[in-house]
Amino acid sequence: MTTNRKGFTVSLLLVVMMSMLLAACGGNDNTAGTPSPGSTGETGTEAGKPVTLEFWTIALQPTFNDYFNELIAKYESSHPGVKVEWKDYPYDAISQRLLTSTASGKSPDVVNLNTEFASQLGSKGALLNLSEYLTDEEAKSYFEGIYNSTVLDGKAYALPWYTGTEVLFMNTKLVKEAGLDPANPPQTREELVEWARQVHEKTGVAGYAQQLVSKLFPIDGIPILNEDKTAAAFNTPEAEAMIAQMRDLMAEGVVLKEDAEFSKQIQYFSGEQVAFQLSGPTFINFIKKSAPDVYKNTIAVTLPTGKANLRLSNSMDLVVPQKSKNPEQAVEFAAFITNAENQTAFSKVANTLPSSKASIEDPFFTQSDGSLEAEAKVASSQSLDKATDYMVGVPNAGDINSALARGLQEILMNGADIKETLNAVEKEVNQILNQDS
Repeated sequence: MTTNRKGFTVSLLLVVMMSMLLAACGGNDNTAGTPSPGSTGETGTEAGKPVTLEFWTIALQPTFNDYFNELIAKYESSHPGVKVEWKDYPYDAISQRLLTSTASGKSPDVVNLNTEFASQLGSKGALLNLSEYLTDEEAKSYFEGIYNSTVLDGKAYALPWYTGTEVLFMNTKLVKEAGLDPANPPQTREELVEWARQVHEKTGVAGYAQQLVSKLFPIDGIPILNEDKTAAAFNTPEAEAMIAQMRDLMAEGVVLKEDAEFSKQIQYFSGEQVAFQLSGPTFINFIKKSAPDVYKNTIAVTLPTGKANLRLSNSMDLVVPQKSKNPEQAVEFAAFITNAENQTAFSKVANTLPSSKASIEDPFFTQSDGSLEAEAKVASSQSLDKATDYMVGVPNAGDINSALARGLQEILMNGADIKETLNAVEKEVNQILNQDS
């Protein structure tokens, strides 16, 4: 197998960027002053010296200007002498801007990144170790799995912010025709398989469609890389068994034999060619428009878990670069944005899920008006106790994910031998890792 050229180019660029960023950071030398570990209480300014915090977000302007302007004003009023300059960049631009600003000695103080990129920068020493500043109470205020996704070698390199999880959408008409009770939905992937098999046997409709992606491995507790991220770790008997089961289910017709992207999954569910859909709440808008009768028969429940007993989340985080000139105030501002009160407020205006435990006690996340939208919101918020961000955590993660996806396609779509293909993908992934060393 060969590495995708576009992916390789992007990965190479990322490696170069991270090397330059690390060089620009110059290790852990904060020249602007020594922060006070363990203190994220209200920080004033040192000897009355004014402080300006530069805060970067990803694609939140102008939609959420009112929310952030009010939030920043509230922070500044309680922190005399501290000003916050908020800048917003497109998703594809923020990493390059972070590089160039840091290299020129103008590092921002608080930056919005996803967990994958935060993990990559944290592993290179480019971010502040936030666990030195957080109290135990603050660290435990986030959902454990999501918070731990930001921790490497006992060091937290990011504070979890807003997130999302998948739920299980169920066509109750098909499920009832199969003799199943929608009020007692499957709790595990194995139970979902049995439900899907019964639906197929009784109605002739497949259970569900899915995309062949690398996340299928961690859902069943199969790590993609070893702990120090130096070698592939997925080529195991457990992976062979997982893929063999998927191959058999496709042969039975229980799972559609297709590498089904999201648009195809919508099409199959809207056409009642499958009874179940595993996806985020955004799925609702599509079936509401394309298949209103199916929409009326659809309910949302919490996503069944695989052998790892977790649900994958996709979180946005806040990080503090090592070169922040105001690290103590920066950590406190990041903690302020991600506290339960402010995360709850943001979720209400942005329709996202919070990463703070106390937030989901709010009626906004517990009460349903019976609509599918409300059911999905409640189901996804109830999933957060088992949510975790799984990331490969190396600069060329995209190439590794692509290699795994192509391996699954070769086996499940083209009939390639499982063991031989896993051996080939393992070799390719190790070559990709060596490119980064």
